[in-house]
Amino acid sequence: MASTETTPVQDSGSVEAGLDALETSATGRPTLRQTFVNKIFPPIVAIAVVLVIWAVLYPVVDDPTKLPSPGAVGSAFQDAWLKGDLLGYIWTSVSRGLLGFFFALVIGTPLGLLVARVKFVRAAIGPILSGLQSLPSVAWVPPAVIWLGLNNSMMYAVILLGAVPSIANGLVSGVDQVPPLFLRAGRTMGATGIKGIWHVTLPAALPGYVAGLKQGWAFSWRSLMAAEIIANFPDLGVGLGQLLENARTASDMAMVFEAILLILFVGIAIDLLIFSPLERWVLRSRGLLVKS
Repeated sequence: MASTETTPVQDSGSVEAGLDALETSATGRPTLRQTFVNKIFPPIVAIAVVLVIWAVLYPVVDDPTKLPSPGAVGSAFQDAWLKGDLLGYIWTSVSRGLLGFFFALVIGTPLGLLVARVKFVRAAIGPILSGLQSLPSVAWVPPAVIWLGLNNSMMYAVILLGAVPSIANGLVSGVDQVPPLFLRAGRTMGATGIKGIWHVTLPAALPGYVAGLKQGWAFSWRSLMAAEIIANFPDLGVGLGQLLENARTASDMAMVFEAILLILFVGIAIDLLIFSPLERWVLRSRGLLVKS
């Protein structure tokens, strides 16, 4: 009589096959309908709700100097586009913001590693970095103007002072969360010094580092807008912050809303195009996010 018992090896194989099947089905390419429902439709609904609320509030307020109509703001966008100024406003601020963020990245990364790995340095400047991170960015504009004058160097200095502490603290947090076993394994395989930092510490600290980068960009953008609003000088060009200040001076609420929407749009676009994909890649590489 044939035996019907299942061996442990067969059970293990069937379990693995089942898990592989689940993983395969989970990582399948989403359909166009799923992409639309999950990623495109929700923002459309949110924008529609905002526009409806705006259209309802406008006649209630009944004062264009306090709340412009959606049509008036649309006309402000159209006028800036037809004059060829719209892309210039965006490029002036975005180019400054990205270049300043790059400088902050170059400075903040080694600073964060130094603070994370050297106890004396952490004790000396760790609290200062935390304090600088909580300091409002606008506080740096007056001293930067006095030290450097009304020029692009002042803008970059404000960005650095706003972003470097966030990047450094994010990296420190990431390094602190690296399991000691990883470091011991790296040393065992010869990954010491710079090689250990590059091949073990930084990859293991990526989640905290990416979070610090994302926060650093937010501080960079806010710092730049504060500098452009306060520091008014023709040679600096007209960025989004300067556009907002010009609109306030002219009491043009349609232009004020135009500037606010552009600042919001750029911040969201940079996050969606750069930091969200980077964050998803880090999570997916650690098996924390199913590829879709």
